[in-house]
Amino acid sequence: MEIKWLEDFVTLAETSSFSRAAEIRNVTQPAFSRRIKQLETWVGAPLINRATMPAELTPAGRNFLLTARDAIRMFYAARESLRPPAEQGLVRFAALHTLTITFFPIWLQELQRGTPRFGTSFIADRGGIEANLAALTDGEADFFLTYAHREVPFHLDRDKFAFLTIGSDRLIPVAAPQLRVETSAVPAAGILDEPETTKRALPYLDYGYGSFFGVALGRLFSKRAPFRRQAVHESTISAGLRELALIGAGICWLPESLVEKDLADGGLVACSHNPIWTLDLEIRLYRSSEKTSSATVEAIWQASKALLPDTGRPS
Repeated sequence: MEIKWLEDFVTLAETSSFSRAAEIRNVTQPAFSRRIKQLETWVGAPLINRATMPAELTPAGRNFLLTARDAIRMFYAARESLRPPAEQGLVRFAALHTLTITFFPIWLQELQRGTPRFGTSFIADRGGIEANLAALTDGEADFFLTYAHREVPFHLDRDKFAFLTIGSDRLIPVAAPQLRVETSAVPAAGILDEPETTKRALPYLDYGYGSFFGVALGRLFSKRAPFRRQAVHESTISAGLRELALIGAGICWLPESLVEKDLADGGLVACSHNPIWTLDLEIRLYRSSEKTSSATVEAIWQASKALLPDTGRPS
């Protein structure tokens, strides 16, 4: 038996909808249905009446619901109590890797001016959107720090998870000054604005489609001018792609905050000055609206609001 099966079951009981519950749990509906079936097999009784619309709990399901909720609470309480003393009391953040480098240190410094001193810990960036969101929805993290863009939906129940927009950034196309295209080295500055862009495949450092930036760029490329590209490397970590861009491996869309110094000293150049190739990003801080928070977590949320010019706009 897995704890996520219990969480799936409780979500289904609350929504009475397999499709809605699967969306909230960030899994496909077939995978969600399989997990409910696995739980029923483990319990030894049907928990859901699948012949009704909306879905209803069976008598066994109604009896088991309270047990499931208690088990979830006990599991996470036990895990918290067993954490090493050095980790207890730390505020847990799930965060995109780039933000831990560029945004978080300065933001934390500002934040701690208005709150009692607190420690922090990071859950490693898991690359994919759903995997990173799961750290928050599964209770592993107190906060999720992420980029956001209007074309990349986050499948979170707005009644259960609130966010603040606490900053902004831009994703811009950059490359080393000389870029190897086919058999020759060519200047990379403004290369996306040249007519030849549609005729030759440019070396491209790719995020893959499952990552946040990969999804955002996929939407950008589908709506903008033609861009012939040949993926020469794929990674979900911007900092790693930046290192490859610096040695001339290819064009890469990178957060402006990550490459400001590289652009200033000439290590990287902008591949276009046309705004159609730029993605404007929000930096968001998410938290659960339902789970009981510590006083420190609540203080951080309130201090984050206070840092915003209009005291914050929660979702």
